[in-house]
Amino acid sequence: MVILKKIWICFVLISVSAFAQKGQKTAFQVVPLGVKGGIDEKNLSAYLLAPSNTTDFICLDAGTIHAGIEKALENKVFKVPSEVVLKKYIKGYLISHAHLDHVSGLIINSPADSSKTVYATNSCMEMMKQHYFNGQTWANFGDEGNGYLIKKYHFKTLNPKEETHITSTTMTVKAFPLSHVNPFESTAFLIKNGEAYALYLGDTGSDAVEKSDKLSLLWTEIAPLIKNKQLKGIFIEVSFPNEQPDSLLFGHLTPNYLLKELRALSELTGKNALKGFKIIITHMKPPVENYAKIKAQLKKQNDLDVQFIFPEQGKRFEL
Repeated sequence: MVILKKIWICFVLISVSAFAQKGQKTAFQVVPLGVKGGIDEKNLSAYLLAPSNTTDFICLDAGTIHAGIEKALENKVFKVPSEVVLKKYIKGYLISHAHLDHVSGLIINSPADSSKTVYATNSCMEMMKQHYFNGQTWANFGDEGNGYLIKKYHFKTLNPKEETHITSTTMTVKAFPLSHVNPFESTAFLIKNGEAYALYLGDTGSDAVEKSDKLSLLWTEIAPLIKNKQLKGIFIEVSFPNEQPDSLLFGHLTPNYLLKELRALSELTGKNALKGFKIIITHMKPPVENYAKIKAQLKKQNDLDVQFIFPEQGKRFEL
């Protein structure tokens, strides 16, 4: 009788565990190709995002491409040559803004790349066409702009808040403006696959410092998705530790300002909705000692009990 009781308890525990795992089924896989801000050209902002169990990746910004793919191969994330990842797995690029640390990998790798779409808002796309893919600074691999048009890339301009299909994937994207040294704009991308969403923010300052309402409007847009457990995670930058003066933030966040923004979001979702919610920290800037400082400050100030994720180059994770 005792043995049967123990067997029954084990069965119940296994069933509960299996049910919990089923309820926590992931929607996306992420492979960071670059995670830092600043001076390390081998490790600048670029995140591959695909629906789980597919290789239909969109690249969120493109500061580093080749070096990141090589790092992922070292970690056995991919079992194909690097050129296959570049040419076949990456279906396109979502570029948040045209600063070099977010586009240099796209530019340098363009001669070796395959035909695909580059997505950006009008201001970002115009900067890339005028200053990079212009036939002078670099060959124009696009299908618009100056110089001889190689037409490898289709330049797709995104209209704010308009849902756009991401070619060769089952995903769609909506673009939202961000303030990155007001009035200069960066972009947030809300990616949808089925009923699941992921949110990626390019460089952004806080509304308080930027004298802007861009983040407030974005939080209003995504709050229902958090309450409905459809949004699987938010990629957002923290470039500097709290010691950085406001006058030297240059359109970036600190732990203080990130938590201030997340508390504003919690006012819309309810605090409990953010408990355990995944916040992926991007764009930490050197020196190296600042990385540990930022992590410690975020942990200490985490009164919302969100789950901070600190991505590592070439190491896959799920949302």
